[in-house]
Amino acid sequence: MADNGHTPHIVVDASVDGVSVPPEHIKDGKIILNISESAAHNLKLANDAVSFRARFGGVPFDVWVPSGSILGIYARETGQGMIFSHDSVGTETVQGAEDAETPRSRPHLRVVK
Repeated sequence: MADNGHTPHIVVDASVDGVSVPPEHIKDGKIILNISESAAHNLKLANDAVSFRARFGGVPFDVWVPSGSILGIYARETGQGMIFSHDSVGTETVQGAEDAETPRSRPHLRVVK
């Protein structure tokens, strides 16, 4: 996303054990985090967790998000991204809120010129 000039955001289930985010920014048990280079300092994307340091209301905070708590990732500018299914192995593609629940049976590729 960042390579295309978009701002990546992750949606996190803040109720999962091990999530460390500012509690005052949690809404309905979830938090949306900007993980762009300008917002997430010392960003580390590992198999088990995502961690970085960010400012929330001007106050620095060390964020720790276990991979199992990440519900999805999307580009702020377009709203397109992926919702991660925790019930099955696959994922779903998001084209906006109206069709976020449409699962894809198999991936497909298309040549774009």
